[in-house]
Formats: sequence, structure tokens, C-alpha cells
Amino acid sequence: MQKKNWLILSHGFNMDGRASSQTITDKMPYLLSAGVAPVVFSAITGIKDQRFPHRQFLAWGPAAFRFDFRHWIANQYGRGFIYKLLTRTVSILLAPFIGLEKLILGYSSQWSWAMPAFIHGYKLIRSQKIDLVYSTGGAWSAHLAGLWLKQFTGVKWIVEIHDPLVIRKSPVDEGSEEPKNRDARFRHYLERQIIRHADFAWWFTDGAVHYAKARNPNLNTVGNAHGFMVLPGAEPPGGLSAAKPHVYSDTLNLSHSGSLAKDRSLSTILNALEGLFRKYPNAREHIRVHAYGAALDVLTVEALNRLGYTDILIAHGRLERDPTSGKSGRARVVEKMQEADVLILLHGNDEWCAEYIPSKFYEYLWTGRPIWGITHRNPQLDEMLDARGAYLSHEGDTAGIEMALERIWLDWQEHRLIEPKWLPLGVDQAVERILSEIECK
Repeated sequence: MQKKNWLILSHGFNMDGRASSQTITDKMPYLLSAGVAPVVFSAITGIKDQRFPHRQFLAWGPAAFRFDFRHWIANQYGRGFIYKLLTRTVSILLAPFIGLEKLILGYSSQWSWAMPAFIHGYKLIRSQKIDLVYSTGGAWSAHLAGLWLKQFTGVKWIVEIHDPLVIRKSPVDEGSEEPKNRDARFRHYLERQIIRHADFAWWFTDGAVHYAKARNPNLNTVGNAHGFMVLPGAEPPGGLSAAKPHVYSDTLNLSHSGSLAKDRSLSTILNALEGLFRKYPNAREHIRVHAYGAALDVLTVEALNRLGYTDILIAHGRLERDPTSGKSGRARVVEKMQEADVLILLHGNDEWCAEYIPSKFYEYLWTGRPIWGITHRNPQLDEMLDARGAYLSHEGDTAGIEMALERIWLDWQEHRLIEPKWLPLGVDQAVERILSEIECK
């Protein structure tokens, strides 16, 4: 088998528990078995991979340096006293330079990682050691480096776009109007350049492909990028190979994993619980909501204090690698997922939900636990949830959310929670789709 020499640009490669990392790291075994000989460029934020050449570069801008440094220190020393001392010191020293960078450019912090990635990538390509550049993100700095490499060398360039680069404002907004915000304006420009210069580009939802095509009618035309949709899937998280049998206890445990924000808030669940507890007072003693992976958002904190539910919601925070057991944060989280009765999937309430599916959804599918999805304007996600057996609500439908919660409560009491169909989506299908597209055209 002839080796295919690929340069993979991924800012957050091998960052434990990061979706932007898992999307590419989960693919690596399948790419290797397909004859790809990779060289990976990343920031210093993740663990260095030993299976293939993996070079880690510091970003050149002060904001990105501070971001990368924090994660590097956490990997080296944990998040204790040394971490707090060093990161605060660096933040203070870099503060004036970060302010100047934002004033002059106004870009998101990781943009400057594109510079070392480009310079080192240019040397590799010129030495004829690379056949193809694969930029994936996550941070758009990887795509910027890929663009520069394509423009300066003509190398074949394929692009994996995780989240939409252009954020629309409403259902009737295609995102064609140039934004006023400088970072958004640059992302708008970068999308146009990807479609003009990349050989292949793919997105993770039908909606994202639809709106990218609406903004860029030259997508899939001669001389421009060939665009398509790939469901990213996920490897069994933490090495999970089969669903652990569910055991009912005297507590209905609802569990949420992943980031929280004003537009994706557990306050939605807490507000629904208020109505349930009025109707079924005894439910208060038997329901607990567990939050993993992130700090609570402000709306959740406000709801906790207003409703007095500090005993109902248990915030576990981010689970890091356990030095005693050696388990990764990802492996520890999946154990907690399988301890749950129902997994909460919060989609959000922004317009971009039409183009986005939470990456946690694909990990949830491996647990064998029923999912309660609260979705927003995404028929593709609704169909996948419905096909697998799930509790389904829609963001903003207060009555519908309360009805779904009541159904979960009654089903749990009768020991007849939905048994989801075992239809997980692995990463093998994503790699097969990508390779078939780029090798057949």
C-alpha cells in the first residue's frame, strides 16, 4: 500500500475532553489503517502523540500564548497552586500586549497559531514530504494556515469545518451580509477563501452545507471546493465497547455533560422541575440533576438561588485525568453518563443551532441510556433522536418541556424508561466518507 503523506493542522490536538480534539484524534487509527502517514501540527495545549510525528508550536500572539500556556501548565502540574501562580503572573505580564492586540486586530485569541504552523508547513511541503494538507477546527487558525499553504505552494488542501464560520441572525438571514465585528468579518472572508481555494470542504450538518452554499453559489463548481456533509460520529468514549445494563435506584438521575451558557442553560430543566414538584410533591426527594464538564451558567445559578434547588442540582465541574487510576477525563465522564437514568442534550436557542449538532450527542449514543433532547430548528437532529428512541422537546416550548419531564418521571416510577435502539455512530463511517470523496474526484 502506497503511503499518503498528510500534514494535519489541528490547534487543539490531543486535548482531553475537547470536542475539537476528539473529532480528529478519533479518526487517526482509521486514517493510519488506510495508509495515511500523518505529520500533525498542533499547539502545546494537548499531550504529544507518540504514534507519528507530532510537532507542537507556541502561538506568536500574546492572547493565544496565554491560552496555550494555561493548558500546558495544567498538563504538567495540574490546576493547583503552581498553576494559579504561574498563570496569574503570565496574565498580568501579557495584559497590556493582549489589549494592544485586540485593539489593532480584534480577532479571536488563537489566530496567531497560524503563523508558526504555516512556516513549518511550508518547509515540509517544499522538501516534498507532504502530499496533502488537512486543516480541522475548532480554532480557525488551522484553516488560515492551510489557506496560506495552498496559496504559496499549491498543495492539495482539504478542510473540516466543525462549527459554522458565519453566524446567522435569523431564519431569513443567509449570512451573506458582511458583519461589523472584526473577528466575524474575518471568518466571513475565510469561508469565501476556503470555498475558492480548497479542493474539498465538509461540514457536520445538512443545515451548515445548505447555508454555506447559499452564501457561496460557487461551492461545488469547477475550480472551487467540492463540499459535502459528514456525520462526525465518535469512538466509544473511554474505550466503552457495550452499553452497561441499566439499574433503577430510588433516585431519578438526570445528567448533562458539556459546556453551559446563557443560550444552553440548565435553567430550562430547573424551571420545568418547579411545575413538576407542584404536581408531584414527592418527586423533589427523588430527582437529582448532575452537571459535568463546565461551570454553571449565570441563568442556572440564578434559577438555583430563586427556586432553592441547590440540593437538586449537583455541579461536578470538569473531570480531569485521575492520576491514581490513570483514567482520562473522557473515560471518567462516560462512567458518570452510564450512572444516569436519562442524559440531557441541550441544543441551545441561537439561530446557528440549525447548522449544529452537539458533539456530545455522538458520545451519548454509545452509553445505551435514553436521551432527553431539547432541540432548536434542526430537523436532522430531531430525526436522529427519533429514530433511536428518545424524549424530544423543542427549545422555547415550555409546555412541551414540562410534559416531557413529567413523562420521564412517570416512566421512571414504573421502571419503563425508553430503551433506546443501539444505533451509535462510529468514526469509521466518517473516515470512509471523506476518503471516498477525495479519492474519487
